[in-house]
Formats: sequence, structure tokens, C-alpha cells
Amino acid sequence: MPSAAGQVNILRGIDLDIAKEEAVGLVGPSGSGKTSLLMVLAGLERATSGSVMLDGREITALNEDSLAKLRRDRIGIVFQAFHLIPTMTALENVAIPLELAAVRNANVRARAALDAVGLSHRLTHLPGQLSGGEQQRVALARAFAPEPALLLADEPTGNLDHATGETVIDLLFALRRRTGTTLLLITHDRELATRCDRQVHLSDGQVSDGQVEPAVPA
Repeated sequence: MPSAAGQVNILRGIDLDIAKEEAVGLVGPSGSGKTSLLMVLAGLERATSGSVMLDGREITALNEDSLAKLRRDRIGIVFQAFHLIPTMTALENVAIPLELAAVRNANVRARAALDAVGLSHRLTHLPGQLSGGEQQRVALARAFAPEPALLLADEPTGNLDHATGETVIDLLFALRRRTGTTLLLITHDRELATRCDRQVHLSDGQVSDGQVEPAVPA
């Protein structure tokens, strides 16, 4: 990847295929390149070589406008930080990507998405009036409302206590099953990764030898 200090080789020789509707847990130590890989897959960072395919479409060479449209229409992202707009209500935060995509029933779909995460009673609340768990549930609703083909989740429970994090993860997997969305879940929690169909271990910017494995049944 390019940087102010010159080219930095964070990811090296990554070869990863994720099947449609598959849930993959990406695990590895801090600094191994997990978030960088997510950023490349989302088109938020550009790799200096290689290619990224989504639904058979090469996205590596797309310009910024095309990448933004791709994210709007095909990719949902949930980060550790909630990234909600503080001056907008929960309903408005969820409706924004739908309105940008010119979805006519944006508010109806946003309401349904918030209902799906148990927040139908918080529609008019601002982020500052919500707990951390509620804010992340709004972020989940916002990510799933456009019905993305791919959901990228980067340590989605990192800012939450254990019990609240369990609730959010249960919701994430329930929504994924309901929508058939392909999931790439970045986590440092090996136990959480076992809830995915498959685990991929990243070390020093590479998939570790012998470390692509199916999840252990619960």
C-alpha cells in the first residue's frame, strides 16, 4: 500500500476465496494485516498489486465514484467504532444509505431494520442518547438495511462489554442467516471465530500455513 513514508508491504501474497453466503472468521495477532485486508476488500484502500473480485467483477481498477457506488449497493461494513452521525436520529442514520441509493421506501426499510435489532422504540433517539450496545445495533441495522451481498465486520464488539457483545454478535449472525449475506468477521476472539463456517489465520500479512480451517461445531 502507498503511504507518506513510501510503499509499505502490509499484505503479502494473500490468496483467499470466500463463497457466496459463507461466513469466514479472520483471526490473527495485532498488526497482522486483518484490518488492512478488510480495507482493500471494501475498496477503501488500494493494493499495489493483485486483484479483488466481487461477484465475478474486478473492482481493483474502479475509480473512487464507482467504488463508492459499489459499497453503497453491495457491501455493508461494521467497525469497532459505531460511526453514527451524532446529529441524526437512529432512523435517519439507518435511512441514509437507502436514500443515497434512491430507495423509495427508505424510511419503511430503515424502520424494519431497526425493528429487526430490537430498537423500534428508539427510532427518534440521537446516538448520544443510546448506550454503546444500542449504537452498535443501529450500525448493524444500517449495514444490513441495503441487503448487501457482502458484510465486512471489524471487531464489532471491541467497544462493548461481554454480555452486550454477545447480544450484538447473536443479532449479526441471525441477520446474516435471514438475508443470506456473505460475512467476513475480523476478530481476535478464537471462540467467536468458531461460530463462522471457516477460520482464516493471518500472520505478518500472509495466510499462515495450514491455518485455513473449518469452524469447530458448537
